[in-house]
Amino acid sequence: MRELRERAEFCRSLLIEAGELVMRGFGHARRLEMKGPQDYLTEVDGRCEAFLRERLGTAFPSDGFFGEETGGAAADGLWVVDPIDGTANFARNIPHFCIAVAHVAKGRTEIGAIYNPALGDFYFAERGRGATLNGTPIAVSSTTSVAASSVELGWSTRIPNREYLRVLDALLDAGFNVRRAGSGALGLAYVADGRNEAYAELHMNSWDCLAGLLLVEEAGGRVCAFPEATGVIHGGAVLAAAPAIADAVAAASGIALAPRRI
Repeated sequence: MRELRERAEFCRSLLIEAGELVMRGFGHARRLEMKGPQDYLTEVDGRCEAFLRERLGTAFPSDGFFGEETGGAAADGLWVVDPIDGTANFARNIPHFCIAVAHVAKGRTEIGAIYNPALGDFYFAERGRGATLNGTPIAVSSTTSVAASSVELGWSTRIPNREYLRVLDALLDAGFNVRRAGSGALGLAYVADGRNEAYAELHMNSWDCLAGLLLVEEAGGRVCAFPEATGVIHGGAVLAAAPAIADAVAAASGIALAPRRI
C-alpha cells in the first residue's frame, strides 16, 4: 500500500510538469504527421512521452512502461501513458486535450490521472479513495432520465463504420443526446464529474481509457469489464455511465457492464 501511495504522489507532481511541457508547444506545434486516417502526431507528443518515460523509469526502475508512441510490454507493475489524448484538437489549437496516465498493478488499475493543462483541470483517482477534480471530490450524474442524458460516443478506424453507425442509431432511438469532442480520456473524465452521463467506444486503447475508467468507478459510476490483464496491449470496448442510465446505454451499444460494485 505504501508503494502505491508513493507512486500516486509522484504521479500528481509529474503530470503538472508534463503539462507545462505540453503547453510550451500548444499553438506552436511545427511537425504534424499522420499515423493513420484521422490519427495525428506532433513533435510534442513524442517529447512528452519521452519525458514521462525517463522520469518514471528513474523513480521506479522496477516498473514497466507502455506508451502510445513508443509502446512497451505488460508487467506486474505498469505505467500506461498517453502523452496527448486529443492530438487533433491540440494541433488545431482547440483546448480540449489531456495527458492520461494510469498505474496497473497485477492486472488491476490502481491509479488514474487525467490532466488538461490548457484549462487547468486535473482529475485524479486511487482505487478505494474516490475521485477528485483539482482536489475536490467528484461524483457521476444523478440523472435518471434517458431523455435528459448526453452520451459521448467515441469513433475508431479499427471498427467498421457500419458498427459505429449502428450504435449511434440505437442511442438516438433510445432518446439519448449523442456528442463527440475528440478526446476519449476527457470524455470518461466528464462522466466522472457529471458533465456527461455516459461514454462509449467500440474499441479503445488502454492508454486512452484506463485512467478514466478508474475515475468513473471511484466517482460512483458503472463501467465495462475492460480486461486490464490483456487489454493493456490489445485494447477493447469501453463503456462508463451514471448508474441510472447505464443499462440503457449498454443495451444500445452492445457493450457489457461489469457486475455492480459491492
